[in-house]
Amino acid sequence: MKVGFIGLGIMGAPMCGHLIAAGHELFVHTRSQPPGEIAEKAINCPDAATVAQSAEVVILMLPDTPDVAKVLFGEKGVAAGLSKGKLVVDMKLSISPMDTKEFARKIEALGCDYVDAPVSGGEVGAKAASLTIMCGGKESAFERVKPLFEKMGKNITLVGGVGDGQTTKVANQIIVALNIAAVSEALVFASKAGADPAKVRQALMGGFAASRILEVHGERMIKRTFNPGFRIGLHQKDLNLALQGARTLGVALPQTAGAAQLMQAVAAHGGAELDHSALVKALELMADHTVMPDA
Repeated sequence: MKVGFIGLGIMGAPMCGHLIAAGHELFVHTRSQPPGEIAEKAINCPDAATVAQSAEVVILMLPDTPDVAKVLFGEKGVAAGLSKGKLVVDMKLSISPMDTKEFARKIEALGCDYVDAPVSGGEVGAKAASLTIMCGGKESAFERVKPLFEKMGKNITLVGGVGDGQTTKVANQIIVALNIAAVSEALVFASKAGADPAKVRQALMGGFAASRILEVHGERMIKRTFNPGFRIGLHQKDLNLALQGARTLGVALPQTAGAAQLMQAVAAHGGAELDHSALVKALELMADHTVMPDA
């Protein structure tokens, strides 16, 4: 298949690499030079419109709503290069479901299909091709692009219509944030009480408290490795979407609000570019104690 891929960041680059390895012809566009194997095996296009002209399916892997809007509808954007029958797949991390529906309406008016397919799994999942992919769109469009999804992820679900994928992703980000906060509190408590946090984590991994967050992010908190797989600043954006949606729906999300405030505290101390596991730093400041000493 001729596939366009726009956005070759921490997650986008390995996702694109899996498609190349599967034998698809890739047309890419990114703000900087494509990395490694992608530069050698993909066709680097000067703009998003050229990508859309060249490919049957155009995949976007971009961080935020303004980025998606600009790439789709800006000067020399995807919409300018589309022709009837093509398919646009937005695998961005998360944006408002309402914005997603509006983007889809404009693309469908051009005679093309649109699938919103946000992902979860971070850099680790992108590299391992084990991402969870939450999809919204027509079933026919989903089935058309599913073989590509299967090269990038494992848990692939058509949730419903356009926008439902984004709703699922926001729900995912609520759960992840609250789990990070829970692991942070537990490790700060254990460490301040004098226990070895590494051994506490090891013990907890064998019980009902075991989780992927405790496994991966608990280790980050102990080893002090906060280089980003998924940045605090991006997770703040996701939680803001959740809280905005909650106000519209008349729903209370008190724990989500608390996690958002912890992330805000880290960002205020210069940590917006750190991995979201660095949420623990806010609790460490309040406790005047770190889980483990920083290197």
